Amino acid sequence: MRLIITGLSGAGKSTATHALEDMSFFCTDNLPVTMLQSWVSHVPEEYKNAAVCIDVRSSQEPRRLIEHIHKARETHNWKVLFVDASNHVLQRRFSALRRRHPFDSEADLESAIRQEREILAPLRACADLVLDSSDLNPYELSWLVESFWSRQSRVSEDVDWHVQSPVFSVLSFSYQRGLPAEADMVIDLRFLPNPHYQPELAKLTGCDRQIQEFFESFPEVTQARRWVFQWLEFVWPHLKGERKQYFTVAFGCSGGRHRSVYMAEQLAVWARQQLKVEPRVHHRELEKKI
Repeated sequence: MRLIITGLSGAGKSTATHALEDMSFFCTDNLPVTMLQSWVSHVPEEYKNAAVCIDVRSSQEPRRLIEHIHKARETHNWKVLFVDASNHVLQRRFSALRRRHPFDSEADLESAIRQEREILAPLRACADLVLDSSDLNPYELSWLVESFWSRQSRVSEDVDWHVQSPVFSVLSFSYQRGLPAEADMVIDLRFLPNPHYQPELAKLTGCDRQIQEFFESFPEVTQARRWVFQWLEFVWPHLKGERKQYFTVAFGCSGGRHRSVYMAEQLAVWARQQLKVEPRVHHRELEKKI
C-alpha cells in the first residue's frame, strides 16, 4: 500500500504519520511533491506499506499541489488520508504552540487558515479517508488511524498491518546500589522472606530451583506474585492505548540476588504466556562481582 497523508496545517498530520510508523509503515515527512513519483522507487523492498506526508509547504505553488497528487494517483494505487480540524481549534493550536502558519506572511492567522482550507478543498473531496481531529487528543487520533488501516488489512491482501506492543523489560536490582534510572515502575520486595540468612541458600540466586522452592513455601510470596500479575494484566492494554513504546518493571531487594531475581523470572514466564510478549530480562547485580 502507498498512502499520502495530507490536510490542514496543525490538524495532526505528524501524529497520523507517527501512528503509521508504529504500524511498520516506511514514512517520509514533508516530501516535495515533485519527488512523489521517484520516491516510490526508493522505498526499501522489505516495506510492503509506505506513507508520505505532504502539505502546502511541499510545493512552491500550493495550488498545484492537487495537480501533482492526481498525477501520482494515475500511475500508482495511492490512497489519500486527509486530516482536518475546525478553524477555531486550529487557531487555538497555533496560538498555544506559538507556531507560524505557512500562509501567515500573507494574512492574519484566521485568514491564513481559511485560505489553506480553500486551496485544499478539492483534495479533501477526493480523499479515501477524512479524519476530523477537532475533538481528539493525539492518542485518539492515532487510534483512529490504526483502526481504519486494520480494517483495510482484512479486505486487502496487499496490506501487512500490525501494531507493535511496547518493548517490555523486567529488571532486578539491589537497593544498595541505587534505583535503576530506566524503570517505569519499581516494586520493593524487601518485605518478603530472605533466603540470604540460610547458609545453604545464600550463595545461590533466584534462578536456582532451591531458591524457587524456598519462596513457593511462603503464602505471602504467592500472594505478592499474584497481585503483580493482576496489576499488569489490567494496565497492559492501557499502555498500548497510550502508545507507550517502552515499559520497564524493576524489582528491588537488599542484595539483588534472591527475591528480586526470583520475581523477575516469574514475571517473565507469565508475560510470555499471558501477554504474548517476549520480555527483556536483566539481572543487574548478577552481572557484577559481589
